[in-house]
Amino acid sequence: MTELFVRTLREDPADAEVPSHRALVRAGYIRRVAPGIYSWLPLGLRVLQKIEAIVREEMHAMGAQEVRFPALLPREPYEETGRWTEYGPNLFRLRDRKGADMLLGPTHEELFTLLVKDLYSSYKDLPLALYQIQTKYRDEARPRAGLLRGREFVMKDSYSFDVDDAGLEASYQRHRDAYIRIFDRLGFDYVIVKATSGAMGGSASEEFLAIAENGEDTFVRSPGGYAANVEAVQRPLAAAQDATGVPAAHVEDTPDSPTIETLVALSNDRFPRDDRPWTAADTLKNVLVMLKHPDGSRTPLAIGLPGDREVDLKRLQAAVEPAEVEPFGDAEFAAHPRLVKGYIGPGALGMGGDPDAGEDGVEPGAGVRYLTDPAVVDGTRWITGANEAGHHVYDLVCGRDFASDGVLDVAEIREGDPAPDGSGPLSLARGIEMGHIFQLGRKYADALGLKVLDPNGKLVTVTMGSYGFGCSRAVAAVAENTCDERGLVWPRHVAPYAVHILATGKDASVLEFATRLAEQLDAEGVEVLLDDRKASPGVKFNDAELLGMPTSVVVGRGLAEGVVEVRDRATGSRDDIAADAVLTHLLGILQG
Repeated sequence: MTELFVRTLREDPADAEVPSHRALVRAGYIRRVAPGIYSWLPLGLRVLQKIEAIVREEMHAMGAQEVRFPALLPREPYEETGRWTEYGPNLFRLRDRKGADMLLGPTHEELFTLLVKDLYSSYKDLPLALYQIQTKYRDEARPRAGLLRGREFVMKDSYSFDVDDAGLEASYQRHRDAYIRIFDRLGFDYVIVKATSGAMGGSASEEFLAIAENGEDTFVRSPGGYAANVEAVQRPLAAAQDATGVPAAHVEDTPDSPTIETLVALSNDRFPRDDRPWTAADTLKNVLVMLKHPDGSRTPLAIGLPGDREVDLKRLQAAVEPAEVEPFGDAEFAAHPRLVKGYIGPGALGMGGDPDAGEDGVEPGAGVRYLTDPAVVDGTRWITGANEAGHHVYDLVCGRDFASDGVLDVAEIREGDPAPDGSGPLSLARGIEMGHIFQLGRKYADALGLKVLDPNGKLVTVTMGSYGFGCSRAVAAVAENTCDERGLVWPRHVAPYAVHILATGKDASVLEFATRLAEQLDAEGVEVLLDDRKASPGVKFNDAELLGMPTSVVVGRGLAEGVVEVRDRATGSRDDIAADAVLTHLLGILQG
């Protein structure tokens, strides 16, 4: 350690929000360069390289071959697939000295597709799986949590190429199995969930999430085996109801009812139902947002959902990609004078309007697309805004009194909600997205003209899969999953060093024994770190716990009695071992 390029810190970095970020910076594994951008120091780089080695082994075992593309890329391939525009502000764009548009690669579907198109032309060349481990760039609006959400990151992305859908299914399963092996070897709790495809496109997709309380992703699972990212949960339409006996819709004065709670209380007091009390779930809340599209245009969207639920912004964002969700502000209300803030009802929304109003029976809508929750179905009975300040309409029946322009399922998912497949109540948990696998299909092959001759000599479009794994994010995810209040606790297969030897006595024989033990371990192929600094035992103990090597050996005063102490960082166990037997003891631990 007198030679190791490391400096541990006693205080947490000011910008650190999660335990892994605090520990990795304090232990000298990474250093911040700019928001979302980090330098890798020797210890951190060793962990990253261990994870990359695991990924390479499993990729090669499944038959994938490694390539490497540049990070600096031309605009044209991304223009052909539409992603130059779809990526919007997340793309790092620049121009070379000749004025040509370039980008820093966020992901490389286009380049892989063009490479295969350039070299392969027959079904005999397929199936094919290629991968790379490379630095990627995305201009995150809010980089946070250290390596978990950065603007520069190391990622493994692999791609499969098949002649038909059956081949894609097989390639997808091979990759999925390889990912399971990778995650099992990384040694932390994870879950595989259904996911949305987002800007990547394609059909089926799944995420591999490391279970972590500080994770940015919320996922759900049921006792019967259903598991999905909340963005991918699709609730079925509720059953239509018989509204034969529901009174005609009527507008009522509802003063002093600015919230759902006050509206329900007033309604039960002044306009009670004859069958049961009104509840928040009987109110129809209409939420307005603006969608900013990749070409810069903006369009309004109204979402109708039961008043006992809120719109989940992450679910909404996933549903409208590649558009971005922005607030519906005062300027937007001014541009749509029919919309009365706080009292918006279906009659002022939609691309059509209220069938019971206007000279010809159809009142033009406000030109605001109106999509409703799966609970808003024919026959359901609502209290909602009357498009007039201080007034609500009662007994408004879907299908009889109003209609929407479609269905949009973006309401919050709650603990105990039924699973969409009927497999039981949902429980919610948090996780860190570590891997995402897609059945891309033919989106990129169609856009870039990747075709091969089939066995009948006919040109067919190749079908593709895409499989991403966050290597640098995995460093943080493992740390997040295993660290404690004292520092890092690395699993043995990704730790920078397997054994950390601490020479803690002033007697020359202590350092001599520690150095000899380190040399013996090194000769056995064991990666060993020797703390030979002239520092107090307390400093060395604290640093050893912060650095997090799985096994440490304390060589100190006990050496005079022929004993050294072996510590296990994960369990906290401490065992006195005879000095002349410690090498055999350590090799036994490492081989076990």
